[in-house]
Amino acid sequence: MTLLRISLIRFAFAVGVCAGISACNQTDATSEKENADPRAATHVNNNIIQLPHAEDFPLVTADSSLLPEELAVNGSIFPDTNRTVAVNALAGGRIAEIHARLGDRVTKGQLLMRVHSPDLANAIAALKQAQADQQLAQRQYERNKFLYERGAVVSQNDYQIAEDTLLDAQATTENALTQVKLLGGDANHPSAFIEVRAPASGVIVEQNYAAGAAARSLDATPNLFTIADLSKVWLLCDVYENNLSQVKLGDSARIRINAYPDRPLQGTITNIFSILDPNTRSSKVRIELDNPDRILLPGMFATATFVSQGKTPRIIVPAKALFRLHDKDWVFFPAGGNQFKRVEVKAGPLNRDGTVQILSGLEAGQQLVANALQLSAEASSINPLAFQEVKKETP
Repeated sequence: MTLLRISLIRFAFAVGVCAGISACNQTDATSEKENADPRAATHVNNNIIQLPHAEDFPLVTADSSLLPEELAVNGSIFPDTNRTVAVNALAGGRIAEIHARLGDRVTKGQLLMRVHSPDLANAIAALKQAQADQQLAQRQYERNKFLYERGAVVSQNDYQIAEDTLLDAQATTENALTQVKLLGGDANHPSAFIEVRAPASGVIVEQNYAAGAAARSLDATPNLFTIADLSKVWLLCDVYENNLSQVKLGDSARIRINAYPDRPLQGTITNIFSILDPNTRSSKVRIELDNPDRILLPGMFATATFVSQGKTPRIIVPAKALFRLHDKDWVFFPAGGNQFKRVEVKAGPLNRDGTVQILSGLEAGQQLVANALQLSAEASSINPLAFQEVKKETP
């Protein structure tokens, strides 16, 4: 009897211990449930989140509006070819002096360089010889004329020969003088050096020779200098062939020069090149710009936003209704109850009134969260795994 009683006591004690442990576990679970954050979010799936207070996130309605199409492209400043002047020497020779360099501003008539020209030296020598022959012919003619008029031994034939010789000498002198002028020389101050002067005011945008180099004649290339009047310049933009249908002659352009981001400019498309670069698959679009202060320099980079003359229906939403994540644009739709669905959209240009054009992923009349970034931040603060990008496993 004693052993049986001890066994019963031990069994009863074990049952009591198990019951106590179970009761403690139930109490702890109840306590954790009672102490849980009432604002906790439920992560339903990668694109849907459930929040306890959906009323904290007001909604807006996607609107439709007629807006012009816009296309942003890159470009560079170039001189206006109608305002550029090539500078060449009228005769070949060796460059003795250079008085202007690439990038200098020059005025019309300013001395740019001096070229020693053997051709000019020969032309001057021929001119001097012709002038000497003319002087001799002039003295012989005057002598024969004096004697002939006084009935001396000079015949009429000798007098006429002297006159013809003088006329020939005068013609030879005129030809030699013309040759000197054509080669850029000055008959009043004969010299073998040609002074190359600026034919127009502007900026030297090209220089192809240095002192001591051999300069070619007028009909040879390249030019000694190229001078450009930069009071008007061109902005040449590259437009890819799949975007050419979006630009038309007369379309306006908003221009931002990288060197002067705080000085926006306005322009108009004046030409669309009729050739396509086979390497870049792009064509040039030209915009003519006034440059009275000469701040736009050849080679400067710029961004142009072409604005079409016609208008197209576009979906617009406030900029705050979008947020960017994983290099994509997203909006939030109400999904019933306290749930919100994240949807990817393709955003277009930002309008000046703070709205954004939606190119795809949204229709007019749909409601979406007005402040997407606020909702995303709220969901992430409660559940750090909310809206994490799902990576595909490599098999």
